[in-house]
Amino acid sequence: MPSLLGVFAHPDDECLLAGGVLAQHAAGGARTGVVTATWAPDSHRADELAEALAVLGAGRPRMLGYGDARNTSSAPGRPRLCDASLGEVILQLVAQLREFRPDIVVTHDAIGQLTGHPDHRHTHRVTLLAVEAAGLAHLYPEAGEPWQTRALYAATHPHSGVGDLGPLLAGVGKTVLSVPEAYVTAAVDVTPWAEQKWRAILAHRGEVARERPLPGILARLPEDNRRRIISTEYFTRLAPGPVPGDPLQLTP
Repeated sequence: MPSLLGVFAHPDDECLLAGGVLAQHAAGGARTGVVTATWAPDSHRADELAEALAVLGAGRPRMLGYGDARNTSSAPGRPRLCDASLGEVILQLVAQLREFRPDIVVTHDAIGQLTGHPDHRHTHRVTLLAVEAAGLAHLYPEAGEPWQTRALYAATHPHSGVGDLGPLLAGVGKTVLSVPEAYVTAAVDVTPWAEQKWRAILAHRGEVARERPLPGILARLPEDNRRRIISTEYFTRLAPGPVPGDPLQLTP
């Protein structure tokens, strides 16, 4: 199976949005990994992330260490991800891409998934820029030898895929955002890896213990309901780099 690198905003996003696909690729013998944009590498959430990645077979944490837009204690002394220099964030991410050299990159969608978190949206933006830059030798030469990812996917939720999550999130005062069906290019049944995905989610104990975060919401559900929610993952394929033979149509 092709190697897979997830690029997500917070510890636990990797499990919730692509835990099944990460476990699936690891089980197939592929190299898998996760870059996490926020929270300090010496925080409690970093320890939980390391445990979750071990469950998924996704290697060690790769944390950029920026602050969470909604938690001032997430990375003391560091700027929030949304406030950091765009060039600096892209440089760090290009270095990760060139080191790992993934066939596939998975990140957030443009609306920031169901809740529209600003860190999700910004991670989507910088990942698109970094995937393109990583393949160009004249951009960020200090970040290593160029590498062109073959495929880029955005984890998302179609209107029909919100299901039970809609009222659950609304019940704790969260916005519920989704995309048209046509925006989804892959709906992956990860039922064989659902139990592994759930164990990885449970590793994020701090979020499981809280009322409003999705891990905590899922932990309070009956097992059948929870399994139904976490057993399908949705993605939109985006196009990194040039597409050979794709003509530019300049006339109507």
